[in-house]
Formats: sequence, structure tokens, C-alpha cells
Amino acid sequence: MIRGFEPRLYQQTILDTAVKKNTLVVLPTGLGKTNIAVLLAASRLNNYPGSKILIIAPTRPLCDQHVESMRRHLEVEEAEVQLFTGFIRPAKRAELWKTSRIIVSTPQGLENDLITNRISLKEVSLLVVDEAQRAVGNYAYVFLAKQYMKRAEHPRILGLTASPGSEEEKIKEVCKNLFAEEIEIRSYDDPDVKPYIKEIDVEWVKVDLPQEFEQVRNYLRAAFEQKLETVKKLGYMYGRVSSYSKTALLELQRVLYAKMTSGEKDFGILRSISLLAEALKLQHALELVETQGLKPLMEYFSKLEEAANKTRVKAVQNLVRDLNFRSAYMKTKNLIQAGAEHPKITELRRIVAKELEKKKDVKIIIFNQYRDSTSNLKEIMDSIGVKSKIFVGQMKKKDTGMSQKKQKEILESFRNGEFNCLIATSVAEEGLDIPAVDLVIFYEPVPSAIRTVQRRGRTGRQEKGRVIVLVTKKTRDEANLWVSVHKEKRMYRIIHSLKRGLSPLAEVTPEGTEKSEEQTKLAEQGKSEWDYSSLTVFADHREKGSGIIKELSDLGVKVELTKLDIADYLLSERVAVEHKTVKDFVDSIIDGRLLSQLSALRKYERPLVIIEGEEDIYFQRKIHPNAIRGALATTIISYGIPLIQTKNHKETTGLLLMIARREADPTRKDAVFHTFKPLTDKELQEYIISAFPGVGSILAKPLLKKFGTIRNIVNAGEEELKQVELIGDKKAKRIKEVVEKDYNEN
Repeated sequence: MIRGFEPRLYQQTILDTAVKKNTLVVLPTGLGKTNIAVLLAASRLNNYPGSKILIIAPTRPLCDQHVESMRRHLEVEEAEVQLFTGFIRPAKRAELWKTSRIIVSTPQGLENDLITNRISLKEVSLLVVDEAQRAVGNYAYVFLAKQYMKRAEHPRILGLTASPGSEEEKIKEVCKNLFAEEIEIRSYDDPDVKPYIKEIDVEWVKVDLPQEFEQVRNYLRAAFEQKLETVKKLGYMYGRVSSYSKTALLELQRVLYAKMTSGEKDFGILRSISLLAEALKLQHALELVETQGLKPLMEYFSKLEEAANKTRVKAVQNLVRDLNFRSAYMKTKNLIQAGAEHPKITELRRIVAKELEKKKDVKIIIFNQYRDSTSNLKEIMDSIGVKSKIFVGQMKKKDTGMSQKKQKEILESFRNGEFNCLIATSVAEEGLDIPAVDLVIFYEPVPSAIRTVQRRGRTGRQEKGRVIVLVTKKTRDEANLWVSVHKEKRMYRIIHSLKRGLSPLAEVTPEGTEKSEEQTKLAEQGKSEWDYSSLTVFADHREKGSGIIKELSDLGVKVELTKLDIADYLLSERVAVEHKTVKDFVDSIIDGRLLSQLSALRKYERPLVIIEGEEDIYFQRKIHPNAIRGALATTIISYGIPLIQTKNHKETTGLLLMIARREADPTRKDAVFHTFKPLTDKELQEYIISAFPGVGSILAKPLLKKFGTIRNIVNAGEEELKQVELIGDKKAKRIKEVVEKDYNEN
């Protein structure tokens, strides 16, 4: 069933493990992780005829590669391998799912399809998770893997990564979230790998920071330390302020924000938060002058100047007025006018020019940490006659944002040798198939084992590869270089240690996941678990990121994602819920949304407002406490709408479930047939149609839009009714039964 390549020995060994157990595969870039996925896909399709293979990857270019790989190496029809993207309508994706054998998708869109029950994971015999290091926190991989293990008849997970990280807890989390029973790890030095790889020479090119640059740095350092010394005097920092890293400053800022929201809103805390914001901006400027050059630094200064003229934020205004900042600004401006440049640029010109002399069709990738610096590097390449193109992510920033289509075109032209040099940010680090790269240049070292391994793996695939790392001596470049080296060594030590301690899948609950808190409590009380599959909750599509949607879906609730004009959740024909975080509730008071939302909610007989979060509601914005108290009183008294506060999305989900269960109970004594209070003829029409069985306020509008009048709906046949989305055989039949049934007074 495999064609186009001969499996390597280490790939066969890894496959032998992956066939038997859920496996996390850790292989340096360029060693054929994708081919292992192809081999395992062939095995699963052979063992489970009629099953499906699902491959998830974080970006569209990576998904494209998997589609191409599966079509090229497996004996399947082209139409049987489908790429799911956000550009394909959900209904069309549902159709393609039924006819496809291999589906490749980014995780976010697939998550929505699963929540809304458009697809079923039951027949999926293999889930391939590319760039598996992302399976942490709330990333979509975590939810998808959990649902897959819960729902699939013959589950098997294959995680692929060049590096899962260098922290033990993170690696453990990745293994736990992907239900890994085994880790297969290889390095370039392993005996079964060595015969297949080309040597990669790594060279560190070190440069000195010029004296003029040091003067700029000294001004910035003086400003940086002055800000932090003031925070220290206020009692919120200790020890040597120059030793505080960016991470430490962000953590301190978070702690102070927490103090402020809990009621400690004194001058010292507010002043320290502002000073830390200034210090973080200065730290970024220091990094630019040390590792990037004068032009990127000058662009950053100009942004701060522009922001200071437009914003009321004190941190920015105070910073641009700082004497040391002004001195650094003027010194940078003078150096640029005098033609000064970072010594890395001189080295870069020399290195690239030398490569071109040796080989005219040389392929070079220059990795740069900052998107703003890529245009500067492009100018440098242009100045020495090197054909180059920038390759960056999708987020638009100046003119450097790039669509996925454009990314694909650039990679294709680079593969075809249409230009020599690809200038890339981190977007090119993850798994992209860029063969035959002669030289990879790190414009700066990165303090990450994952990114270092990924960058380095872009070369040495078909011929001997080379990596050059540009390092500015006695700057954070040197520190980052050694951090990455030590992190990579630590990563291998941790993984080899974890291999011995992974739990077998038998220790996971039979459903493949842990039970919910409510299910556990019911079991402890000897009560049977509620069959949540009988519940339907309509949710506004903007609620996807709240965590509630995933919780509901995880419990088996049928969630209909749609655009709701009123409320965020509809739990029945009469219960509408407006869901707000603490911050959003306060924001809605300020921008005036709250009153219009409350007014709309009153159209339902049982409206409810839920405020979620443990933050202090009185310290979210600069708004008088009486304004918040007034909004709370207005909600409860003037509009008569209950208001409940929950701690987090899990508690909110539990409350919504309890209400939905109660509303779905046909024996409830206070059941009413209709609740909407019509105000206009249009609303009266919707009111009447929403009373039809199974219709409600959600389907009333599309029915009226389709048929035009109430009379046409009443006269429509079952087949005509079923042309409206979400109206199936049962609803159509029941509507016709009620419409045509004789009225019986008894």
C-alpha cells in the first residue's frame, strides 16, 4: 500500500511501537516524521477497512504537506484525501467527512464541527497530531484528543514533534494530553539514524558591539534601572534590579495587578505597574540595539513617540519624556545618518556573498526573531544582488502580513530555485518541507530548545548542511546561545527518563477520559448519570472561546452554534442566558450595551444574566462604584432579570446544565407553551411560528424567510419543511401532525 519511498530502519522500529501503543515520536526535523504517519495510516486502514485517518496540524502550509504526502505515498484516490479549511462551509465539510478516508485539518475548525456533531470520530482509527508540543493548556489539540479517545471504536494516537520542550512538567503534560503510552526519541547520533543523515556543521560567528552602540545601550540601561530602582524604593522589588528578566518583570506586574483588583489600589501599586510597563519597553529596546541593529531600534522609538501623542497611557508618555530615553533616541538618529550599522550586517553580507561565489544556485534561509527586522534584512540582500523573499505569518503588521496562499507560493518558488534566500520568522520553523537548503543562518540565537532544533533541521536533509549563528559578544545573544544548548541537552535527559515512567493506557478510564465532577458526585450518591445527549443548547458562535462550549460538548450535550440576536445561550423556548465575564460586564456598562441587551432579554419569560469570574467587579475600570451598583440594581429590579455570579467556566457550565435539564423535564409543573411577548407584526409572526413543535425562536426566522408567510408554512408538506436547516424528519412530521390534527376540547 506504500509507494514512493523505502522505510528507513529507525522508522520501521518506531512504527512497530506505534502500531501497538499511543506514541509520542520525537525526531529532529528532516528525519521523516511524516513518513512514519504514512506507514501507520496504511497499517490502520489495512487492519480496520472502512475506517478513517485524521491528521491535525497547526497551520495551512503544514496541512497542505500532509495532503500531498498521503496522496503521493498511499494507494488511495485523490478525492479520498481531503483538506478541511475555514473556507469550506460547515455543511460541506460534513459531506466530505462521510466520503473521505483521510482528513487533514487545522484543529480549530474541526473542534467546531465536533462540538456541533457534524462529524463523528467513532470510525477514526488513527489520529495524527503534528507539532505535538502544542498539546498543552487550552489549545484545541487537547480537546480533540480527549474526545477522540472517548468516542473512537479503535483509537490510536501518533504525536509528532521535533522537540516537546525542555521543561519536565510541559513534556509530561503533552504526554498526558495525547494519552501517550510510549515515547520514541531519536537524535542524529543514534546508531539506527546515522546511516541516513548528512552531517551538519554548526559555526558560531561572534561580533563585538561597537562603542557607539554601547553608548545607546548605556542610556537605555540607565533608564531601565532607574525605573526599577523606583519600584524597589516603593517596596515591590528586592536585590539587584538589573538581574530581573523579562519573565520576572511580567510576573511581578501580574502580581501587582492582582493586588489592585483585590482592593489594594494605593499609589505605590499603581505607580509600580506603570514603571514596570516602561521598563519592559526599555528592555525590548535594549534587545534591539544588542541583537538587531539601529534601523529596527529607530522604528521602535518612532512607534513609541507616535503612541505618546495619541494615547493617555502614562507609561508611554513618561517614557518618551525620560532624559536617558531622549538621549538614546538622538544618538541612534545621528548614528543612522552617519551610516553606522550593526556588525552582524557586515558579517551577513560577507557570508552570503561568499556562498554565492561558491554556488550560484545556493539556497539560504535567514531566521530572524522580529518581523520588523525582516524588511531591513531584505534591503541588505538587495544591496548585494541576492534574490530574496520575506516569509512571515498571517497577522497583518505594516505590509509584512502574508496570506496562507502567498506563503505556499513563496515556498514553492523557493523549492524551485526561483530565488536564493528566504528571510523567515518563526513561521518557517515548524515542520515545513523545504528540501536541499545549503545554509541556515540564525540572525540571533533563540533561548528555546524547540526553536533551535526546528531551525537547525531546515538544512542537511539531502546533502551536508551548514548552520551559522550570529552572536553579539557580551550581550543577551551569548546568554540565549548557552540557554538553548543546555535546554536541548536537558530535553533529551528528561525524555529518556520519562520513557521509563509512562503509564499504560489501561490506567485511563474506560471512556478514555476522566469523568466530570457532576458525574462523579452522582455516582458517589448511587444515582444514575443523566443522559446529556438528550439535551440541546443553542449557543452564540462568539462563545466558542469561553470554555463552556467544550465542557457541554464533552458531557454529550448537543450544542448548536449559531448567530443569536438575543443572549449567548438558549436553554429552552423560554430561558435565555446572557453570559459575561466580570470585565465584560463592566465594559458593557461603559459602552452602553448592557441596557439594550437587558431590554432584548425581556422578550423571553425566563431571562438570566451570569457574571463569571472571581475578580473584584469594582476595580476593573475607572468607573464609580455607584455606577456598577446602579447597573446591578437596574438588572434585578427595573428589568426583573435574575443575576448570578459564578467563579469559572466549569461552574457556569454546571449551572447551565442544571437549568437545561430542568427545562427538558416534561413533568415540570410550571411548563408553558409559549413565552415570547410580541411587540411588532414581525415579532408576532415569529411568536406564532415559534410555538410550533420543535421550532422555538431559533427556527422561526428561517422558516418565515423560506416560506414568506404563516399560511405558506402551514400549507407546506414535510419535504418542503425539511429544506430548512435543522428541520429533519421528526420535526417536519410533528409539525404536520399538529397543524392537521382536529382540536379536541377534552
